[in-house]
Amino acid sequence: MTGSLWARRAGAVTGGLAVVLVLLGCGAEPEVEPVSPDALAEAIADSVEEDYAVRPEVSCEEELPAERGAETTCEMTTEDDPDTVFPVTATVTGVDPETGHVDFDVEVSDTPSDEDGSPDGEESGSPEPTDS
Repeated sequence: MTGSLWARRAGAVTGGLAVVLVLLGCGAEPEVEPVSPDALAEAIADSVEEDYAVRPEVSCEEELPAERGAETTCEMTTEDDPDTVFPVTATVTGVDPETGHVDFDVEVSDTPSDEDGSPDGEESGSPEPTDS
């Protein structure tokens, strides 16, 4: 969290991100919809661009549930180095059911992922067979 060049609290960015409210009946407490993958990717890119004057490409496969502590991981690349993919974790820090705003922290890993999606230096899947 601290020490990461890319770590950034995205609350101000997502403060403008209104998510649709679903009312569960007359007088019921409203439920906030999750943040869609496209809206999440856009908010992350906005946050990085605001801090570093570089607009990254961000892709998110999953929505971010509108629940405090929920998290999802996206992938980020830059135009200067499109082959280097950095995992980005978005963690919900607050949800306002009255306004539909979802605040979340964004942290970009200091270590890029390998082509298979695992952090550099780590293998994913089954180990290679060895000759005995």
